[in-house]
Amino acid sequence: MLSAFTSLIAIGAALLRLPFAVEGPHPGLSHALFTSTSATTVTGLATVDVERFTAFGEVVLLVLIQVGGFGIMALGAILATVASHRMGLQQRRLATAEFGSIDLGTLAEVDLRGVLMRVGQITMAAEGVLAVVLFLRLWGGGYDTPGHAAYSAVFHSVSSFNNAGISLYSDSMTRFVGDPLIVFPVTFAFILGGLGFPIIIEVLRQLRASDDEERQRLPMLRRLQPVRWSLHTKITLMASAVLVVGGPVVIGLVEWTNPDTLGGLDLGDRLLAAWFQGTTPRTAGFNTIDIGAMSEPGLLFVTTLMFIGAGPASTSGGIKVTTFAVLGYVMWAEVRGQHDVNAFGRRLPRGLIRQAITIALLSVGLVIGSALVLVGTMDLTLTPALFEATSAFGTVGLSTGITDQLPMVGRLLLVLVMLAGRIGPITFVAALALRSRDLPYRYPEERPIIG
Repeated sequence: MLSAFTSLIAIGAALLRLPFAVEGPHPGLSHALFTSTSATTVTGLATVDVERFTAFGEVVLLVLIQVGGFGIMALGAILATVASHRMGLQQRRLATAEFGSIDLGTLAEVDLRGVLMRVGQITMAAEGVLAVVLFLRLWGGGYDTPGHAAYSAVFHSVSSFNNAGISLYSDSMTRFVGDPLIVFPVTFAFILGGLGFPIIIEVLRQLRASDDEERQRLPMLRRLQPVRWSLHTKITLMASAVLVVGGPVVIGLVEWTNPDTLGGLDLGDRLLAAWFQGTTPRTAGFNTIDIGAMSEPGLLFVTTLMFIGAGPASTSGGIKVTTFAVLGYVMWAEVRGQHDVNAFGRRLPRGLIRQAITIALLSVGLVIGSALVLVGTMDLTLTPALFEATSAFGTVGLSTGITDQLPMVGRLLLVLVMLAGRIGPITFVAALALRSRDLPYRYPEERPIIG
């Protein structure tokens, strides 16, 4: 996994380093490396204004986003299957961790091959539909010429569904702040991409079920019976719904009177901007308002959303909503004095709880450590440094405006953080799943004082 990502990043950096990849003087290798890492890890942070890239440079970014978002190990698994008709345990382990689709112990090669193909079909279908919608609006709305509107629609559809947050416009989506025909399709795409492929596949399976003729006569919405959903789907949809609703509400409350963000807009545009900016921190990375002008409470809340992220096995980053929800269930059980941690009528395994706690604490350490380095190497306060570090770890791409001011040390640090945020949880969880073992003995129990 690491070698695959680093190889793609190196190739992308080499291509972006070519003199005809940017207009005017080239900013240098470190900027090319940073941009390549940001695109491959579908982050969206940029030290170079995107409008400085030529058509060649933009196409390189587009390919990096698509390959990095779809999953390098997924492509490798497909190629290996086609070449040898066999798939090794290592490939199956990493691809399964990437898509979270089938239990490691029961994974069959034909199952994985089918899952990978369905993931590819879902990706192409979602991006294709969004591209058509954006093209019709960009052209019909008078934003662009037909040719460039088509190109922009394809680029932003790929960037949206893959939660990359990279825009062809230097102001991101600010120019569309009051256009619902742009705002809603883009948010729908990155919310769908952030749910995770296992959930999308599970829902599609229910809709396509043909073994029950009576059920087929039911309306489409009644076919989606939550009682049939897996625990993973229930937890992810529940946590995502809370964040999708709560995010815009909180952003609207804390920024409503800020004249530099929502306060300077009329009522309709305020509501649209609050919706967009409340949903995009969950790793999408686009913005329709000036992030650097947000209030301290707003920046802190956005930082929290970026750290949580979206669904596992998706194109998003962060610790993932399921990890966040599991920790919430753990606290709820502890407060109520319950020995078991239960969710939706199921008991959560202790190994799962330990994984969630480990991932959360490691992520906290990585973000805080990175923020401290940024504070120590730049003339920054804690808020923008913590925001930038969290944005890199969560592969979000939002920034208060300090990314292009990062020194060499800061750029290289965030390159490592973006890479860790993209592949760290995947590789780490897969490693934990395969290293489960019990000692042939147990030590005597003793309780330290807690609290």
